[in-house]
Amino acid sequence: MRWLRFAVQNTLRNRRRSLVTVAIAALGTAAILLAGGFALYTYEGLAQSAARSTGHLIVARPEQFTQDEDTPLQWGLDDPARLGAQLLADPAVRQVLPRVSFSGLISNGDKSTVMVATGVEPDAEFAIKGPFLNVTEGEVLASHAAQAEVMLGDGLARSLKAHPGSSLTLLASTTDGALNALDVTVRGVFSTGVPDIDKRIVYTDIATAQKLLNTARVSTLGVTLARMDTTPAAQARVAAANPGLAVQTWLDQAFFYRSVRDLYNRIFGALGLIIGVIVVFVVGNAMAMAIIERTREIGTLRALGTLPGQLLRSLALEGLVLGGVGALCGAALAGGVALLLHVVPVQMPPPPGSSRGYPLYINLEPTLVAGTLLAMLLLATLASAWIARRTVHTPIVEALAHT
Repeated sequence: MRWLRFAVQNTLRNRRRSLVTVAIAALGTAAILLAGGFALYTYEGLAQSAARSTGHLIVARPEQFTQDEDTPLQWGLDDPARLGAQLLADPAVRQVLPRVSFSGLISNGDKSTVMVATGVEPDAEFAIKGPFLNVTEGEVLASHAAQAEVMLGDGLARSLKAHPGSSLTLLASTTDGALNALDVTVRGVFSTGVPDIDKRIVYTDIATAQKLLNTARVSTLGVTLARMDTTPAAQARVAAANPGLAVQTWLDQAFFYRSVRDLYNRIFGALGLIIGVIVVFVVGNAMAMAIIERTREIGTLRALGTLPGQLLRSLALEGLVLGGVGALCGAALAGGVALLLHVVPVQMPPPPGSSRGYPLYINLEPTLVAGTLLAMLLLATLASAWIARRTVHTPIVEALAHT
């Protein structure tokens, strides 16, 4: 503690220089925390969106993930109700969502266009999607509706000039290879935020999809868990209980999430490296100036019997004090900005490939804050020790003669 007190007193000898050093270290720390917090918020949002879209686990026949189907539901699951009940027996499973994936044509009588459709159980499916389903017109599908109904992506709805209540016709190949058509009513219009998807996507209930395709099969079962961190353990249990089926996680199918994460890791990793180098140079420059000014003082202390290791420790602690105070101020600044964004929301513009913006928030996880503070302390201390190492080992006579 005595050496730390000496280090604090020495940093106050030139307050202006110390203040500038602390300010730059604080800004660097705040920049790293804000950039990292934004990346973590983005990762969390994309992960939740992907998991709510497919389920934390996706259960299907192995061929469903590795081969193309020659006819609709060629690799579908038989008896999905029995398998769903078995999956629900696992205490970690919150919901099992059967889905029927198919493609075909959708027509308003005057115009036909390609659709990519999914049959779902409406009540459970849309409850799980929650805020990640943006309904722009009408409402979501209802279970056991009196007539066949669909929800359209807003781009597809514009193309077909369809609105809630409009009558359309679905045309698709059945599992036997024949063509089948079914009249449906538009229940609602929604947006995924990706225009290319909104031009093709259609939701309908499973009964309608199976009637159109003339089958009782489903393509996959999406398993939603109570907590995302239980996914690996639940995957192992489900795979062991169903050796004839393949079990993928949401991450296996979250191509967009993985791409964004890899990109952001590189961008913010390079940003953190640059800021770290700047902090090292700033702290090193401040310590170099302080050491040059105190060379004769260091020589005097050496002449009085102070060991080089003790001097090196004292000067390294000065860097630790400067970097530590700067890092703490930067963390407080980042925390203030994160809190302000919750009080005064800021809307980000739509990212590339999307038509919908999103709110800007900063997710300051304890591990991110602790890691950044530790890195700043380490860099400042090592920079100071590196700068001071030569001076503290200078011969006493040379140090005393320094001007």
